[in-house]
Amino acid sequence: MRIDEKFRQLKVRKEGALIAYICAGDPLPAATKEYVTALVRGGVDIIELGLPFSDPVADGPTIQAGIQRALEGGMTPDLFFKMVASLKLHIPIVVMTYYNLIFKRGLARFTKDCAASGISGIIVPDLPPEESDELLQACKENDIDLIYLVAPTTTQERMDRILAEGTGFIYLVARLGVTGVRSDVAGSTGELIKRVKTATPKAVGFGISNGKQAAQIIRAGADGVIVGSAFVDIIAKGEDVTARLEALARELKECSKN
Repeated sequence: MRIDEKFRQLKVRKEGALIAYICAGDPLPAATKEYVTALVRGGVDIIELGLPFSDPVADGPTIQAGIQRALEGGMTPDLFFKMVASLKLHIPIVVMTYYNLIFKRGLARFTKDCAASGISGIIVPDLPPEESDELLQACKENDIDLIYLVAPTTTQERMDRILAEGTGFIYLVARLGVTGVRSDVAGSTGELIKRVKTATPKAVGFGISNGKQAAQIIRAGADGVIVGSAFVDIIAKGEDVTARLEALARELKECSKN
């Protein structure tokens, strides 16, 4: 399923999208399918799978630890695409990774592998929009959305470029810094949601961990919320993982409804 199709469905139902991140292969490749299934049961609308890279500069300690577990567990790009192809989900799948892995594999090959395995979009947090032309073209040739990030510090010039070229959804970074659970929603988040004027859906990530925060962000005008560290933390603790993933997803999804 394409990302824009999912957002259209949710708009009709007057629901915000719940986008859930986990790192593929954390703690072992065999666990990912079970965890994704639990998230889908909980009501997740889009799955964001991390393809682990050894230097995840945008991620905080929780996700960094998950990436390290995945790498130690044997996750590789080849295994990643095979695993994604086996999921056969009825909702969109997005890959979040770093440009080094895409460049090393080759842009054409990487995007073709995404299309063949059922991936609908790519997020590359360390690729500046001004240097993304080649990847954007490869994405267009393979009908893949290239999803750009917008931060509170993004200049208007860069914002204009992102809004003109980004598809799928625009990833709004809720606060400066790296990923990680926060106890509150930054005051700048609402301002950023209002500032980003586009028909492309807007989804907010970085720091969201509970239903109250999700509801606050949807009320502020976002079309979706992105939650990662809270799910990865459940995996790290290793206790009743599938049940807890499903329960948190259900709480977040219920609170994301308008």
